[in-house]
Amino acid sequence: MISRLTDIETDLEQRRQRAHEEGWLGEIEGIDLTLTFLRSKRDEASRLSIRNTALGTPGLPSR
Repeated sequence: MISRLTDIETDLEQRRQRAHEEGWLGEIEGIDLTLTFLRSKRDEASRLSIRNTALGTPGLPSR
């Protein structure tokens, strides 16, 4: 999931560059907003991934 979000971020940055070259100010604002949410989502996914790895798998109770 994290790698896919990074791919989407790269695509959005390229679109933002194109919008800047074309002078599409409204498009730039929309892309910037999307990038903000995407980066937040990726950071959250990274934190959850680290936390789940750190917790490990619970052991079975001994008999």
